Amino acid sequence: MAQTAAPPPAVGDANIPDELNPQEPDTDLFVLISGKCSTLKVAGGNFACRTVAYVHSAHGRAYFTIALDDPADSSHIISFSGMAAQRSNENLYQLTIDRMLLNSANRPKVDGLPVPVVERSTGSCTQVGNFATGIVSSIACKASDQKGRFYELQFASDGQPAVVRRVNPGPPTIRH
Repeated sequence: MAQTAAPPPAVGDANIPDELNPQEPDTDLFVLISGKCSTLKVAGGNFACRTVAYVHSAHGRAYFTIALDDPADSSHIISFSGMAAQRSNENLYQLTIDRMLLNSANRPKVDGLPVPVVERSTGSCTQVGNFATGIVSSIACKASDQKGRFYELQFASDGQPAVVRRVNPGPPTIRH
């Protein structure tokens, strides 16, 4: 299940694979963080969040993924995603955002799951806390895409330890 948590990179240009091609599983770390979003803005709309997770791929791409509390769309999910990250001290992690992944119920599906559209973006996420200790106190993200839409997340943990799962990526175990 954790291997499908990371949205596959998808956009129809020469630098990113075609969005409807199945992606190889490559998640090596999945972290579920409980708490509350005080701010969640998605392209002009304000939302509450249901779930916040951090996903890291074996190839180095990281995602802060948020399931939106959207009564009109139970598949409304966004991800702030990037490849460049740094930890300036034990409890401060910064991710430079280069893509926003936008998912909804009306997206085409691969293997029954909606495939997100990818918008090239600029921005950053800052996480206060450390997955090794299981304690994350906050996550703040801001990004804008090339179409001029803005995305913002202000998340505060409820103090519960983060659920950290290391995943050994491999071939799918379900055969058709």
